[in-house]
Amino acid sequence: MTIRDIAEVRPRLEKAVSGLAGDAPEPTDLLNRYEMVSTAMLDSEHDWYPPGHLQELLMSYLYIRQIELGLLECPSPDEI
Repeated sequence: MTIRDIAEVRPRLEKAVSGLAGDAPEPTDLLNRYEMVSTAMLDSEHDWYPPGHLQELLMSYLYIRQIELGLLECPSPDEI
């Protein structure tokens, strides 16, 4: 696995989510779309990565997306 492999995951996730039909959903609905696509990616692509790496990467992206969508507050540096 290379840095390029890792860097290509988020754009593929974003493209797949944006390609889903329907109006611009509410933030919670949009997060559900991300989770659905992430699950499909994990099911179909897990063999391309070392065990657990794709899952951790997708979970990290979902966490960041929750913050970007305003569904989670960004932790302050004092909380980290």
